Parts: sequence; structure tokens; C-alpha cells
Amino acid sequence: MKQIVEQGLLYDFYGELLTEHQKKIYEAAVYEDMSLTEIADENGISKQGVHDLIKRCTNTLQGYEDRLHMIKRFEAIKLRAEEINALADEEDLPCAVLRDKLKAISGNIIEELT
Repeated sequence: MKQIVEQGLLYDFYGELLTEHQKKIYEAAVYEDMSLTEIADENGISKQGVHDLIKRCTNTLQGYEDRLHMIKRFEAIKLRAEEINALADEEDLPCAVLRDKLKAISGNIIEELT
């Protein structure tokens, strides 16, 4: 399950960098949960060819993430947004403390983006 989520994230961020053929096969495997045999039959290629293409695409997408870190940055910013939401729910927090915490979080977001 974790692998499917990771593959989905990689595809969401970097999928447009694949060829149309690669995207079609990868989407069938990851999003449509088709078997290698089903994909092979539908596309007129061997089951081994499908397996190799999916593995090659995953490695390519992971290589983009290793160099660009877009998913890592996205997850860090998402965590900071969750911190802001949690602060908004705190009713007894003095304004000065809230302001300092928000400045710290926004500073972390800005740092992550630069």
C-alpha cells in the first residue's frame, strides 16, 4: 500500500515528464490497479515489458525527486499548514505568543521555498 501511495505522489509531481506511452502504462498500473497481464494484453506488449517499463518509470520519477525534492518540500509545507490550523484552534493563546508562533512557522515555510 505504501509503495502505491509513493508511486502516486511521484506521478502527481513528475508524471508530465514521462512520454505518453509511459504515462498510459504507469497510470494503468498505479491508478487503475490493472494487472501486468491486463496491461500487456491491452497494449500489445509482453508482461515482462510492462514490468520493466513500470520499474524504469518509477526509477526515473524517483530520480527527479532525488534531485528536485518537490515532494519533500510539499510535505514540509503541508506540515507547517497543519501547525497553523492547530494554532487557530487554540483559544487561550495570547496574541503576542500567537504572533511569534505564526512568524516562526511562516519563516520555516519561506526557508523551505527558497
